[in-house]
Amino acid sequence: MTTTPGALDHLKVLDLSRVLAGPYCAQMLADLGADVIKVERPNEGDDTRKWGPPFMPDADGNPTGHATYYHSTNRNKRAITVDISKPEGQAIIKQLAAQSDIVVENFKVGGLKAYGLDYASLSAGNPRLIYCSVTGFGQTGPYAQRAGYDLMIQAMSGMMSITGHQDGVPGAGPMRVGVAITDLFTGVFACSAILAALEVRHQTGKGQHIDMALLDCGMAMLANQAIGYLNTSAVPTRQGNTHPSLAPYQNFPTSDGQMLLAIGNDGQFGRFAEAAGKPEWALDERFNKVRPRNVNREVLIPLMMEVTRTQTTAYWIQLLEDKAVPCGPINTLNEAFDDAQVKHRSIWVKQAKVPVNHAQLDTKIEAKSVTVNTVASPLRLMDTPPVLRRAAPAMGEHTDEVLAALGFDASKIAALKARGII
Repeated sequence: MTTTPGALDHLKVLDLSRVLAGPYCAQMLADLGADVIKVERPNEGDDTRKWGPPFMPDADGNPTGHATYYHSTNRNKRAITVDISKPEGQAIIKQLAAQSDIVVENFKVGGLKAYGLDYASLSAGNPRLIYCSVTGFGQTGPYAQRAGYDLMIQAMSGMMSITGHQDGVPGAGPMRVGVAITDLFTGVFACSAILAALEVRHQTGKGQHIDMALLDCGMAMLANQAIGYLNTSAVPTRQGNTHPSLAPYQNFPTSDGQMLLAIGNDGQFGRFAEAAGKPEWALDERFNKVRPRNVNREVLIPLMMEVTRTQTTAYWIQLLEDKAVPCGPINTLNEAFDDAQVKHRSIWVKQAKVPVNHAQLDTKIEAKSVTVNTVASPLRLMDTPPVLRRAAPAMGEHTDEVLAALGFDASKIAALKARGII
């Protein structure tokens, strides 16, 4: 935790999003210092509050019913609960939007227009407002009204068609990536678009509407695979851990497990061959250049595997470390977080103690607190680093505080609570 000023600590963000892509975008802004107010439905909250297991343990190690998933995308935010289906709730959101620089929302297309909380309505009262909409398929097109989820987008974009073991081997078939990668990339792309819109606002004084679609981002993420198809019409297929354009670039067996070799040029291959006691490989016309290595991988890879099996993973990593040959272990998460470089970079952060017996949770755990562990922001700005101020908030934790700043007195806040508006 730090009080160091953040790069965006002059900005106010209204986070009307839930689940992953939108909240991840808003969390990036919060990490950079922005004051992010997360709005949730009273008594319901963000869906991810209930997405478990795993659940946060209490001080005695007992699960609390408080899902860890929620903490992955909501740190550094303040949280309020508002029923936007009611006029009084809509009025609160409009007041907040009038004071905000950015709105992030991921309602279905047109979903907020019925409440007067769409871009046209809110920008009328705040022309400087940058309004980022995140949907599955965008604001236009034949699929605009469809709901979009990461798994669906991984399938539709073609990502799953190039992920997994190739046909004809055990376990073959399309496979999703191990995290909701299109949601996460959409959050990163959305954050980049927001920062670009802020730069435009510096010049023009006006905000704008940003239309982010999971499908668009999923297709953009295909990178070299997409460009290869678009320019050759060759449809790429699944090929496990191998690379379509490079060899050797995959996992290899060792005497005690597996290692990863990622050789991307001829110099690296030559240094590997020398270290492995096979200098003749680097002179062989079948293997001495990138293209013939790729063409002749079915000959090369078995030869390499015979050699890599003779030593441990640690042996190969140590042997190749000073030779600039990319080689590493295939870690489980516990091994990854125990890695010396990960520790040096302080990627594991023990963030804050938070209560776990929130009234909104379906749990009978007594009042206790837990330390929330999180992953450090990778945005290492040297002068204005990401600011870790607080753990992900309890549902409605800051409602009174935020409404008081809007001018609501205690009696009015109490009346809104009694009517279920907040």
